[in-house]
Amino acid sequence: MPNENPFDLTGKVAVVTGGNGGLGLGIALGLAGAGANIVVAARSVEKTAQALEDIRALGVNAHGITVDVTKEPAVHRMFTDTIDHMGRLDILVNNSGIAVRAQPQDLTSEQWDSVIDVNLRAAFLASKEAYTHMIANGGGKVINIGSMYSIFGSDWGSPYSASKGGLIQLTKSLAVAWAKDNIQVNAILPGWFVTDLTRGIKERDPARHDNISRRIPSERWGNPSELGGAAVFLASNASNYVTGSTLTVDGGYSAT
Repeated sequence: MPNENPFDLTGKVAVVTGGNGGLGLGIALGLAGAGANIVVAARSVEKTAQALEDIRALGVNAHGITVDVTKEPAVHRMFTDTIDHMGRLDILVNNSGIAVRAQPQDLTSEQWDSVIDVNLRAAFLASKEAYTHMIANGGGKVINIGSMYSIFGSDWGSPYSASKGGLIQLTKSLAVAWAKDNIQVNAILPGWFVTDLTRGIKERDPARHDNISRRIPSERWGNPSELGGAAVFLASNASNYVTGSTLTVDGGYSAT
């Protein structure tokens, strides 16, 4: 008998927050390509509908949930809806994120709170809620999506950098707490990828775009689909002895 493919996700169910575009959709498509059934949890109904078409084209089941991940009752409903439609939960990808572009001295407390709520508090709420369902299956995988600004400071986005740095410490803390429950918790740190959020940098701030591009040893920005492999690894049995870790996917940017 051949060895079981440790990267095979057939029959697994993954919830991807913010999974209807950009990096989240790239991750969702990667997981679907490995056989996982996908729940896309996001705000935009229209974007989610298109994402579900793309995911289903890979031959897996897909379900969309409209949710505000900062609201605890809504997060609870997100998982009960997942169980109702898919029957189980194996993988959670905490990908939802926002940024406010301003120098720290110009930020309002409301702007600070909004970024921390979406980028950090929501990941805690979703992970905490997912725990009960993963325990019922004998284990699971939580993947938190950080950023280069998890490890670098940002003059224009201090709450973003603070939230993404905090997400790494949350990853480590959950990993330590839940290792005994066979739940692995890891993080991916994407570098500079071409998405709707970053396409405007070249026109808005060409000098910054050129500085970023020169620093990337791979000499190009990433495509969202290139996060799929990292997500499949951390969602699969191939990473069963990996927990509390961060996987950087940045074309070498952070190594320079």
